[in-house]
This record gives sequence, C-alpha cells and structure tokens, in this order.
Amino acid sequence: MDIDEDKIDEAALALMYLTLHDHFRAWKQIDWEVTNRLHEKGLICDPVGKAKSVVLTDEGLKKSEELFHKLFSKN
Repeated sequence: MDIDEDKIDEAALALMYLTLHDHFRAWKQIDWEVTNRLHEKGLICDPVGKAKSVVLTDEGLKKSEELFHKLFSKN
C-alpha cells in the first residue's frame, strides 16, 4: 500500500490540538517518525527528550487548529 505521509502528518497535527495544554504544548503520543517529520516541517519544536509533550511553533499551532476543524468539525 502506498501511504501519503503528508496526510498522516496532517491528521497527527490535528489530533495534537485535542491535547493542547499551556497554550502551545501537546502530548506526544504520536509515532516518532511522524513527530520527526512535523519537526522537519517547522510545526513543532524538537521532539527528542524526556518531556511527555512537545511544543508547537506558532505556525504549527495555527495549522493544528485549522486542520482540527477541517478534519473533525461537523460544520
């Protein structure tokens, strides 16, 4: 099966919006390969470390909210 990693990244970023806390942190329960790609795209800060959450960049926070509404809103 040919997987579109960009779509997976978008869905993962949208789901991070559900776990936001402290205005810009999200729990990192997402696959390491996905978080690494989100970091490479400039949407989250470096995910490597002992912290159980990641910091979304300003762009990542905005895109996370947009994707959440696009993918999961009934309206």
